[in-house]
Amino acid sequence: MSGMFCDLLSGKAEATYLYRDDHLALFMDIQPVNPGHALVIAVHHFVVAQIISAALRKSGLQCDGVNLFFADGAAAMQEIFHTHLHVIPRFSGDGFGLRFSETYNHRPSREMLEAAAAKIRASIEE
Repeated sequence: MSGMFCDLLSGKAEATYLYRDDHLALFMDIQPVNPGHALVIAVHHFVVAQIISAALRKSGLQCDGVNLFFADGAAAMQEIFHTHLHVIPRFSGDGFGLRFSETYNHRPSREMLEAAAAKIRASIEE
């Protein structure tokens, strides 16, 4: 294992977990867009995402990277209210992106992450 997420999964780096099993880990983002921002990662590399990313790069379509985008609710830019995941080929200057607020560069303390995580974990357990 190598890389930041592998270090988190192996315990070499600190994380505030919401959930973990043999397949998935859900933990708080240390630089959240908004309180409660969490990441879901595969414990073992996400093979499906790697397959579609490789296929897009080999397809001849312009693709230097791939975003997987899931929107849930109108405030998250969901327009069709049936669960779906966007697989978006990306390239420099394509015009798509996220805009961060001015507070984005102010990381919360571990205590703030733990407090938000406690509220989320309580909701998961209900």
